[in-house]
Formats: sequence, C-alpha cells, structure tokens
Amino acid sequence: MKILLLCKKFPYPLKDGESIAVHTLSLALSQLGCEVSLLAMNTSKHFYQQTTLPKEASHFNRIRTIPVDNRIKVSAAFLNLFSEDSYHIARFVSPNYDQALKEMLKEEQYDIVQLETLYLAPYISTIRRFSDARISMRAHNVEHEIWERISSHTTNIFKRWYLQHLTQKLRKFEISTLGQYDMLLPITERDLRCFRQLGYSNPAVVTPIGIRADEFPEARELDIKKPSISFIGSLDWMPNVEGLNWFIQKAWPALHARFPDLEFHIAGRNTPKALLQLKRPNLFVHGEVPDSATFIDKHSMMVVPLLSGSGMRAKILEGMALGKVVISTSIGLEGISANHKENVMVANTVDQFVDSIAYAIESKERINQLANQAQQFVFEAYESINIAKRVRSAYSNQFVESV
Repeated sequence: MKILLLCKKFPYPLKDGESIAVHTLSLALSQLGCEVSLLAMNTSKHFYQQTTLPKEASHFNRIRTIPVDNRIKVSAAFLNLFSEDSYHIARFVSPNYDQALKEMLKEEQYDIVQLETLYLAPYISTIRRFSDARISMRAHNVEHEIWERISSHTTNIFKRWYLQHLTQKLRKFEISTLGQYDMLLPITERDLRCFRQLGYSNPAVVTPIGIRADEFPEARELDIKKPSISFIGSLDWMPNVEGLNWFIQKAWPALHARFPDLEFHIAGRNTPKALLQLKRPNLFVHGEVPDSATFIDKHSMMVVPLLSGSGMRAKILEGMALGKVVISTSIGLEGISANHKENVMVANTVDQFVDSIAYAIESKERINQLANQAQQFVFEAYESINIAKRVRSAYSNQFVESV
C-alpha cells in the first residue's frame, strides 16, 4: 500500500502534538509494510533548516518539503475581511506546494493521499485531477471549535468580534469539506461525533496520537518529599498560552501560599519574551528544552490548564507514560478516556487545582498507585502499532481491495 502524507509543516523535531501524531502513525504504518512518502510545507512559522534529514524520518520512502510563507500579514488579514475565504486556510494555499503535489502524483501511483489536518483540504481538487488515490483526512482537531472557545474567553470587544468573524468563515469551510473525504481519521471519539453532527457520513476510523511502550521506563516511586510541577507545550499555540497565563495569574499564587517550597517549571517552543522575563517565587521558565521526556521526568506532577482547544494532548500521554501525576482541565483531557483519581486528576477551577495538587503531595501511597495505573492505561489504550493496524485494515478493506 502506497500512502502519501500531506503536512502543513515539516513534522520534526518532535516537539509538539501534531508532529508526534504524524510521526508515530507514519512510522507504525511503515513497520506494517506500507510505503509512506511525505510532502510537507516548510513554513516560516515552523521553519526547519534542512542540512540533513532527522534520523527519526528515515522510515519515509520519499520526503519533499516546500517553503511556504504563512506569516500573518496585516494587509492580507484586513483585505480578508471583505472576502468569503477563511484567512486561517488561505495562509496555507501555495502555488509552489500545489505544483510539487502535481509532480509527485504524476511520478508515483498512490493508493491513499492522507491529509494531516484541515489546512490541506484546498489541495483536494489537485489530487482528484492527477490521481485515482482515495483521500483521507486526519483531523487533529475540530478546528473551528478551538477558535470558538478562544473568542468566547476574549475580553476585548473588538478582538472578540474579529475572532468570531474569522471563526465563522473557518467553520463554514470546515463543514463544506466534509463531503470531499473518502475517509475521516479523527483523533478522538468525541471529535468523530462532532463531525457526524456537522454532516460527515463517509467511513471513519478514530486514530488517536500513539506512543511506543518500549520507549518508556517502568514507573518509579514519585519524589513527593521535594514536589515540583511541570508544564510543557508549544507556546506559539494560543490555547496553551491562554491556559498557562490563567494558571500563573490565578492558581499559582494560591499554590505558593499553601506550599511555599513547591516549584513550578515551564518549558515550550517559541516561549514569549514576556514569559521568559516573568519573575515569580519558585517559578522557573526554561524556554525550549532539548527533550520533553527528560524535562517531564524531573517533576512528579504535570499540569495541563487548557481552557480552549480541541483534539487530544500528546504531552498528557507522555506524562502518563512516564508515570507522572497529570492534573488537567476537562478540556485538556478531551479525547483521553482517563478517570479522576484513577489515572489522572481533573481540575477546572483554582480551588480544584489547589486541592488536586495538595492531594498528590499529601497522599504518597495513593498517588503512586494513580501514577502506576496511568502508565498501564496509556500502554494498553494508545500503543501506536495497534492504532496503525486499525488504519491499515480500514484502508485495505474500504479502498485497496475494492479497486
């Protein structure tokens, strides 16, 4: 089976959920005997300086990247106000990328072209013109839902109006594409239900972010005597910044007052300058770190204070796989069927975050049991090779064997 992946950014290094999701599934499909190639945008926002390709990408049969300038430009954003097009999507429309896609489709006969996220949907017409391949779309999020949630939390009336305006056009585009996919690969069951309600009726396979159990050590006893909290996430993604700022401003003062020795460590790509310069007692901002697992493993607890967003959080899976206590909002846990005080802690308010962290600090035996159960849960539910087997089987049964 020959599969061509289309990506809106080069999915390396493995620093964010989208890249991890692309990598783990493509690697597992390759291990199952599929021939997987990659055509990725190399965007100005996530530019990868390619002197050599990363070793993690060696499973791809072919890799091609195309520079794309997707910077937000004031003039283009203003003019878009008078257009029916979605500005979110328009930033990823590239004649050069379209030409590269045509060339790859002419050079190779693919069975499947898999779009990684909605932002590749503008290229469906090119795929249909130059290939008989079936088209699947891996929906990492319900994209318009993220922006609905962000705009609802925006207090500035003009900014809120502008975000709502953009969101309405994004929603219209997202719905309009649903009938164009031969198969949908949503990240979560919840997202699949949402897409069905919006009108999607073709085959679908829930395809969560996967992990490889053999890459993680056995859970060890947590160091609660010197407790510390971690946060890690891409800090150029608005939901992460929004949630982290809320936690620092609202929850951290109450936590520091109750536990003066407790430390809070923050890491993430493209950390804003204002955050790097922030001075708070026992709060440490590390910026981008070389390895997320090493960073997470240094701390007994991890917080995920998301107030908006969609899809699922790769860092939660990583934290659980490392045997850490994950304290997350309900939105952060969407798509992960974990249970409060069984394998995670759920907190949606300041008091709940404080109480959950207090529970972790003051209940050594129970919290170690929770961490062990978290690791077992993730290994059973999110092993990447099992997820890939479901996808390959669906592709084979629905498409390849019927050709």
